[in-house]
Amino acid sequence: MTVTPQTAAVGDVLPVITFGPISRTTLALYAGASGDHNPIHIDLDFAKQAGLSDVFAHGMLSMAQLGRVATDWSGIDRLRGLSGRFTAITPVGATVTCQGRIAERFDQDGTPILRVALTATIDDGTQTLRGEALISAD
Repeated sequence: MTVTPQTAAVGDVLPVITFGPISRTTLALYAGASGDHNPIHIDLDFAKQAGLSDVFAHGMLSMAQLGRVATDWSGIDRLRGLSGRFTAITPVGATVTCQGRIAERFDQDGTPILRVALTATIDDGTQTLRGEALISAD
């Protein structure tokens, strides 16, 4: 049986989204598309001057994929909130796995709402982002 927002229960898992490996080309394209040209993400010399060994991915690149976990499953029209906290960097070469799990079901002004716990984890097991989505379940 396919889980839908209407039938979802606490503990149900949403379909996983995996992307990467993150390349320098990915970072350059994301910088252009997002308008975030922070050199820490695209300029190796700048990253080294900052004490890093290499550039790293924009946090919002992973955040966008967490949003997709929620909206690919529920539809964009059901999304009521999306938040996240960056917990580690995503290095060049990493593959990112984004997943969600129903953490709570509650009523808000008479509307059933799902709180979905979201995480992004790179291939070495490091969690780089955690967040939540609020999804209407009516």
